Amino acid sequence: MKITHVGAVLLTPFPWVLVKVKTDEGITGIGEAYHGAGVHHIVTDPRLTERALIGKDPRHVDKLFHDMMYSMSASGFYQGAVMSAISGIEMALWDITGQASGIPIWQLLGGKFRDKIRVYNDCHAGNAETPESYAEKAKAVEGRGFDAIKFDIDPQPTERDRYNRCISNHDIAYFIDVVTAIRDILEPNTDLLIDAHWKYTPVDILKVAYAFEDLNLMWLEDPVPPGNIEAMAKVTAATRTPICTGENFYTRHGFRDLIQAQAADIISPDHAKAGGLLEGRKIADLADMYYIPVSPHNICSPIGTMAVSHLCAAIPNFQVLEFHHLDNEVWNTLTIERNLIQNGHIDIPGKPGLGVTVDEEVARRVAKEDLGFFD
Repeated sequence: MKITHVGAVLLTPFPWVLVKVKTDEGITGIGEAYHGAGVHHIVTDPRLTERALIGKDPRHVDKLFHDMMYSMSASGFYQGAVMSAISGIEMALWDITGQASGIPIWQLLGGKFRDKIRVYNDCHAGNAETPESYAEKAKAVEGRGFDAIKFDIDPQPTERDRYNRCISNHDIAYFIDVVTAIRDILEPNTDLLIDAHWKYTPVDILKVAYAFEDLNLMWLEDPVPPGNIEAMAKVTAATRTPICTGENFYTRHGFRDLIQAQAADIISPDHAKAGGLLEGRKIADLADMYYIPVSPHNICSPIGTMAVSHLCAAIPNFQVLEFHHLDNEVWNTLTIERNLIQNGHIDIPGKPGLGVTVDEEVARRVAKEDLGFFD
């Protein structure tokens, strides 16, 4: 079996990047790369496709992953848009390998620990930025079957506080009021997650984390910028509120220092840019040596979401998977298979490969730029 074609398409209004890899035996694989400027162009760049993929056996997934990195080594192959493109292609190669072998991707990754993947819904405030509006939105989402819910609570800083990453006393009080209101309205066994989006100094975000300690959060996410492991470790060690981070790290090499320093209680790789599924397995294995759970960051379409679900099934330390697109018509119709999330969970497919199929009529309708995906 040989690879004959690699294509990509950029969708709209959300800029999902779908990847298609074709073979000379009629088997086609589908994957998804993390969105970003130029990612779909990198997927189809001859420096990547001609050097590493065309004419090669797609079932040698790990070898081709290394070949793709080598072929793009002058372009930042460990991170950024290049690694996003490689990650999407890697997913498509697993889809091909599973179809050719007659087994689902999770079986190729070592078998499954679970039949269902728990999903958390990433929400936004309701009609107003008030504690009451947040609480109302949380209760509505919980009523739709989700027992894990996340909110972004990061008010816009003043000019005074923006550059020194401080939090005003007013905003600290706002953090506390909003999260307390949400926690009080949810069922005791519904998990609540809060995202701070890397905006703060350790000393300021710890004021918030300390106030959250009696609210039993599942985690406080990205409390400080991702570039300083020591600062992250300081926050993690100083509070009983669990700390989660990881969506801006790439490959196991990028996660090594974070995990070895135990600088987070939970890690959240984004596998559509961190290296794909096998690299995700390697990251999870490293984290498991330190008893650290893995809760993947995920803003993908159903293609990337289902690909990552196979990985979540196959690792022992999976905790919960992110989902952003409740009531998004494109997300809900982009695959032939519908209603993929039921009562806050995804059933792991038993069909060979990825287990879901792109509805190409829908994809064509929302395509912004086609680079050989529909060929």
